[in-house]
Amino acid sequence: QISRPAAAAGPRRPREPIMVRKKRTGTGESSGEASGAPGQGSSQPAERAPPQQHQQHGGGRGWVPQQGGRGGGQHLGRGGQYQGQGGPAAHRPGGPPEYQQREYQGRGHPGGGPPEYQPRDYQGRGHPGGGPPEYQPRDPQGRGHPGGAPPEYQPRGPQGRGHPGGAPPEYQPRGPQGRGHPGGAPPEYQPRGPQGRGHPGGGPPEYQPRDPQGRGHPGGGPPEYQQRDYQGRGGPRPRGGGMPQPSYGGHMGGRGGHNVPPGQSRTVPELHQAPDVQYQAPVVSPSASGAGSSSQPAAEVSSGQVEQQFQKLDISDQSSTSQAIQPAPASSKSVRFPLRPGMGKCGDRCVVKANHFFAELPDKDLHQYDVTITPEVTSRGVNRAVIAELVKLYRQSHMNGRLPAYDGRKSLYTAGPLPFTSRTFEIALQDEDEGLVGGQATPRRERQFRVVIKYAARADLHHLAMFLAGRQPDAPQEALQVLDIVLRELPTARYSPVSRSFYSPNLGRRQRLGDGLESWRGFYQSIRPTQMGLSLNIDMSSTAFIEPLPVIEFVAQLLCRDISVRPLTDSDRVKIKKALRGVKVEVTHRGNMRRKYRISGLTSQATRELSFPVDDRGTVKTVVQYFLETYGFNIQHTTLPCLQVGNQQRPNYLPMEVCKIVEGQRYSKRLNEKQITALLKVTCQRPQEREKDILQTVHHNAYYEDPYAQEFGIKIDEQLASVEARVLPPPRLKYHDSGREKDVLPRVGQWNMMNKKMVNGGRVGHWACINFSRNVQDNAAKVFCHELAIMCQISGMNFAPEPVLPVLSARPEHVERALKARYHDAMNASKPPGKELDLLIVILPDNNGSLYGDLKRICETELGLVSQCCLTKHVFKMSKQYLANVALKINVKVGGRNTVLVDALARRIRLVTDRPTIIFGADVTHPHPGEDSSPSIAAVVASQDWPEITKYAGLVSAQAHRQELIQDLFKVWQDPQRGTVTGGMIKELLISFKRATGQKPQRIIFYRDGVSEGQFYQVLLFELDAIRKACASLEPNYQPPVTFVVVQKRHHTRLFANNHNDQRTVDRSGNILPG
Repeated sequence: QISRPAAAAGPRRPREPIMVRKKRTGTGESSGEASGAPGQGSSQPAERAPPQQHQQHGGGRGWVPQQGGRGGGQHLGRGGQYQGQGGPAAHRPGGPPEYQQREYQGRGHPGGGPPEYQPRDYQGRGHPGGGPPEYQPRDPQGRGHPGGAPPEYQPRGPQGRGHPGGAPPEYQPRGPQGRGHPGGAPPEYQPRGPQGRGHPGGGPPEYQPRDPQGRGHPGGGPPEYQQRDYQGRGGPRPRGGGMPQPSYGGHMGGRGGHNVPPGQSRTVPELHQAPDVQYQAPVVSPSASGAGSSSQPAAEVSSGQVEQQFQKLDISDQSSTSQAIQPAPASSKSVRFPLRPGMGKCGDRCVVKANHFFAELPDKDLHQYDVTITPEVTSRGVNRAVIAELVKLYRQSHMNGRLPAYDGRKSLYTAGPLPFTSRTFEIALQDEDEGLVGGQATPRRERQFRVVIKYAARADLHHLAMFLAGRQPDAPQEALQVLDIVLRELPTARYSPVSRSFYSPNLGRRQRLGDGLESWRGFYQSIRPTQMGLSLNIDMSSTAFIEPLPVIEFVAQLLCRDISVRPLTDSDRVKIKKALRGVKVEVTHRGNMRRKYRISGLTSQATRELSFPVDDRGTVKTVVQYFLETYGFNIQHTTLPCLQVGNQQRPNYLPMEVCKIVEGQRYSKRLNEKQITALLKVTCQRPQEREKDILQTVHHNAYYEDPYAQEFGIKIDEQLASVEARVLPPPRLKYHDSGREKDVLPRVGQWNMMNKKMVNGGRVGHWACINFSRNVQDNAAKVFCHELAIMCQISGMNFAPEPVLPVLSARPEHVERALKARYHDAMNASKPPGKELDLLIVILPDNNGSLYGDLKRICETELGLVSQCCLTKHVFKMSKQYLANVALKINVKVGGRNTVLVDALARRIRLVTDRPTIIFGADVTHPHPGEDSSPSIAAVVASQDWPEITKYAGLVSAQAHRQELIQDLFKVWQDPQRGTVTGGMIKELLISFKRATGQKPQRIIFYRDGVSEGQFYQVLLFELDAIRKACASLEPNYQPPVTFVVVQKRHHTRLFANNHNDQRTVDRSGNILPG
């Protein structure tokens, strides 16, 4: 649904991934040192203040306190805070001032008096004052009543929170969060958990450090109050400039006052908003870049020098005293996802349709039961068959006529209680698969199962209703899972389930993909909570299945040849074994008796060489002889191996020609390029066709007739949801002033490079070309490279017209040798010798298999070489449009910038251009199914310029197989010489940003891809903690605010125009307009 720039010249997404081994130093704005006017008073040498005593001093803006200066000293006041400039300061809590309105989280007043209590929030936090307020209903976490009276205590939640009433009850063991006892009695306090929440009772215990949400002490005693965060939580104890006074506000800062260090600050900023801080001397903010100009390069410095510069730079607020900040603790309860702050207003309003179908929430009581099946089986299909047989036999007699929904594993759900709390059932099930004994098939056996159904809990939908009403921030996944299981029951019985999708050969035309595979059409189904209510998300889907062919024909397609002509090679056997292992087949030599077996391997011998004992007397027969005498079947392909079924201890053999692949088996291994291309052709649809197919699927599924949906009271609408939308205006793009057109406004998501030049052209002085295509002659490759060089020059790059060495032709199987040889030859041929190549142009065959991946791996991880791959078809069919697009890719790879946003230059992008901001992007790529030993690859990129934020550097790291958390964001290790050393990708990229721009980021925006909903908290807590630690490793009090954004692409929500015939609301393909 997303349009991209026209091929003529908006940057098109590169085919190959850009993985930077060596970070190239970007360009940055020049920076100068700003010194403040000297303060009045004595000018003794300044000493560096400890990180926790970040104070103002006379004149300059650094963090070093001086003796003297206007308002230079600090005193620890008891009720207010002064900046030391002599002016009046705002009153902070400490006495009974007029209490501020609490924010949406409803946290109470931390003052000592009995204020008027605000309504509690959805989390049910009580009133921390001294009086006995009316108690609010408890929240799902089981937090008790913290008032002064002894109410009836609620059951504790899973965190084991105790009874916070005023009486001294028997205290429960603390949960992992370690929350203490807030009652009025002084119990023995438990150790604090990672959130470090202190004891809010009336006694004066030793207060623990606060958690990242900055919750203070709401008790009646006068502890040292922590500094509050931006959400309006209570204020800090003041630090005025004069002598401490027992008043609510400190005195005015005197001239030349002496320093009194404040108490140690233990404040941790909120996740989504840290203190509003700005940079101070010695670095000043650069002015906006001139039109078409590039940032001035900063002087080359080492990483160690950059770290030292980080520590010399001061982060402080011009309106308030700065404070030391420690890394946030890793606790799942200290971080909450933010509620949506509001709705946007920019853009043209319109209405679109979404592939969501509204659902009515059932009002029935849902009950959960644990299911234990003995003997235990791993197949969900077998489990479902056992429960289906149980329901068939005992639904009316033992289950009150209830129709349960089963998840295929351990849980069963009913709409209302069953007439028992625990019951055992005996179920007999006929096995469709069986082995061979002595080469003879045994009769189909009956398997006995014992099923125990035991009451577990009541599935409460109350919290789901609260979430849909906007009164709870987190969607209750358990309740959504129950509804999903109910609506999946019938499709699971009708179709072939694959994850959340269902496939069938009857849902659309099959399409051959080659090598024995075909595509099946299907649909994706998931129940989703939305702002408009509960909805069922339906989308069309396709995937690869193994064709139900005779095994002989499948093998012939797999090897792309007639297998009866010549014998199999060792590589052929490996390929066949890999493709057929685990595949289910049925025999065809016994008439209508189609029994099924699962393939475990191939025999090492040919069929004609295999023999086995047929009776207890040791009589031996060959497989060929046995099939001829027993079934009258004459085996033709006697040189082929047999399929091995059963286990390795008792191997049993089936000739390939008597077996046929069972229909409905999904192919889960990696597809080749040809198969991927064929599958994409099948799945690509115009929006109007996809919308029609989705509506037909919903009608065909007939949810209103679904017996499970009726049983549980779920009703599904059959019309697409209508959603209000806005089309955002496109951003204006800035190009170089030397071009005819200096800027452009994209239209319908498209623009071209005609009459424009790159805003910052990169430099390519030393380059070479390697040709791996047998169809491209050296002269043709030379002409292609020459035309590409000219196009790069026209587009604005400083590109040498001739390569360092002539074009080299090489064989694909010698890729590593050719790359390394050309790399070293080019270094020797360069002037001066030893200069590395800036670019390697590579010509590849159109069907290059693994060549592309091998080439990129060697260039990126071994040689540190920037490469640009081009296919043979583009060499012969050379067009200016193609060359211009390749030039754009090359420019970015060598450190140039194609274009920047006009609004960025004018500092008009909120939360990005108002202060130095670095934007990260991170993702983890996992191996394909079946590759059990390959590592996962984590990649992190970060912007290297500001305010344009157009240039990026990247780092790549290998980690454990299928590990989603990025392990190398922050690292600590022991070095024999240097001791404890810190590093990691975040730290490296922060240093790189500082080196390129001359500034350190005051804000971090971190975009994270590839995280499932069940991993949100885990990834957020681990990786946010790594970001915090990386910042703190550069400077003790360096903690810029972090916005952590999880990006989801595979969400299956599709948007359609409300009127497909309205040309004002759709593009040429029928998609909704970009923006």
